[in-house]
Amino acid sequence: MNRLAEVETGSVDRAADDLPRKRSARLYHYFFLYVRHYLSKRLHAVRIAREDSIPVIPPGPLVVVLNHPSWWDPLIGFMIADLIPDREHYAPIDSHALTKYRFFERLGFFGVEPRSIRGTRAFLRISESIFAPGRPESAIWITAQGTFVDPRARPVTIRPGVSRLASRLDRGTILPLALELTFWNERSPEALARFGKPISIVPGISADEYQHTIEAELEAALDSLARDSISRDPARFKILLKGRSGVGGIYDIWRRLKAWIALERFRPEHGSEIGES
Repeated sequence: MNRLAEVETGSVDRAADDLPRKRSARLYHYFFLYVRHYLSKRLHAVRIAREDSIPVIPPGPLVVVLNHPSWWDPLIGFMIADLIPDREHYAPIDSHALTKYRFFERLGFFGVEPRSIRGTRAFLRISESIFAPGRPESAIWITAQGTFVDPRARPVTIRPGVSRLASRLDRGTILPLALELTFWNERSPEALARFGKPISIVPGISADEYQHTIEAELEAALDSLARDSISRDPARFKILLKGRSGVGGIYDIWRRLKAWIALERFRPEHGSEIGES
């Protein structure tokens, strides 16, 4: 019997208890607004590659697999999740961290023990419960490398939990998402993102096959994003969030004064900005 069917019929012990705490749509909305404000004060922009910026995703379980270049990744993921509004979004988090920030449970986070057999089993059990038939369409976001890794490191490798989950589902989509933080012309960094090629989940594919395919597609997305980043061309991206520009302090005061004397509009950016929408 398929694991999702077992969950639906109740033949898996503690299936109901495996569901994360009920998400609060209101709390999620307010936290999203906080994240927007927080990032706007610390980043120059959050950008996503225009090419296939919003992929067509068929109905069914959705697993978004991110690389893990920085501490900022979950917050940037919050911004990008807004591009997929028809899903309830969930993400695993270190169970020890969750005990310190219990309100995260109301945002869709669920606790697992990292790098342990028990943690992997809990991740699979909870994920299958989230995707059980009859529940709302959902997405699970996973920084699958398990630790911070430079986005140019090759080969790209991920921990096996995602591929094991895919092999236990009858349908759904694995969506690679490449992230990178870089400095262009401003004091604050650019957060860059690019979706990779969606991977369809079908019965009969082994975990090893999924592992190879996911790693290859995530690496391809990272390679494409690296080329976009190196180009330093904002026209390649759509802006999801416009943040802080300029140097500040006496330098920008002087530039403002010059613009005022010349009867020109003061623009804090150091370079021209294309692709504002």
